[in-house]
Amino acid sequence: MIGNAPIGKHMRTGLLKSGQRVQLTDYKGRKSTITLHEGGEWHTHRGVLHHDKLISQPEGIVVENSAGYRYQVLRPLLNDYVLSMPRGATVVYPKDSAQIIQVADIFPGAHVMEAGVGSGALSLSLLRATGDFGTLNSYELREEFADIARSNVEAFFGEPHPGWKIHVGDAGQKSLEVEQPGGVDRVVLDMLTPWKCLTAVRTVLAPGGVWVSYVATVTQLSRLTEEIRRSGGFTEPEAHETMLRTWHLDGLAVRPDHRMVAHTGFLLSTRRLADDQLPLELKKREKVSEPAGEDTQAWAGTNDDETWDEETLQTRMVSRKKARKAAANSLKHAEAAKEVVNDE
Repeated sequence: MIGNAPIGKHMRTGLLKSGQRVQLTDYKGRKSTITLHEGGEWHTHRGVLHHDKLISQPEGIVVENSAGYRYQVLRPLLNDYVLSMPRGATVVYPKDSAQIIQVADIFPGAHVMEAGVGSGALSLSLLRATGDFGTLNSYELREEFADIARSNVEAFFGEPHPGWKIHVGDAGQKSLEVEQPGGVDRVVLDMLTPWKCLTAVRTVLAPGGVWVSYVATVTQLSRLTEEIRRSGGFTEPEAHETMLRTWHLDGLAVRPDHRMVAHTGFLLSTRRLADDQLPLELKKREKVSEPAGEDTQAWAGTNDDETWDEETLQTRMVSRKKARKAAANSLKHAEAAKEVVNDE
């Protein structure tokens, strides 16, 4: 926190400064994000744009490059930043981050546990919601992903966030060492096997606390739901997904766009009950049939089932080379952001 201003405010307001990221939009609506440097240049096949033409200028200006090609200049919003920042793992999209904040009821001053940091996209939203006096403990298995996330968050806020700590290791074990029993207000998991953290969540989450898991496939959703039900101590899980559709606006020609952001993942939410309390059994319609034995075995697997990995679930795997490259890029942006002068 710089001075008495809320953390990151100097990166979001005032005149454009060296070290800040800006979003350039051309006449076709194409957006490019660059980091400003004194004496820097942005080269494209349409010409050269000198950074000095933007530094010390207000947001919302329209500038021309060396060839007379015009760009509209604004600071990127959080959702723009998330989609343009260096990444190792696939990010949680803004439409899902927004729902997680609402469904998990993330509030200022909350103590939140997050597992599966990836590139730090969800961490940014959680830190924004918990505010200057909240705390976020994030757990990540891969150290290179933790480095990428740390740099991306520092580049966005312009400094390390005082309420955020990243712990490298297995969330199911590490959280039991770090967190106090019943000391966590909210838990947000973005991982392949969230049911492996069930014991840890039940231990560290306070009664009444909310647990939200982000999963990509129906099989993960189904298995996690049944594991929560079988464990007891939690309310009946609720699941949903978010579809985002933009609209084409041109005079009276108003219609949905041909493309939309459809399925990206499912959100499963539940709340912690008080100790030694069991959830109410909700009345349901009687089942007509039971699943066949082979179906149950295929769904449930075994305790040492090794099929829950990125390759089997056909999710995008990230090589160490790509992760190291993303980490280097994010660190460069973070170092540039630290040089931004606070004029408050």
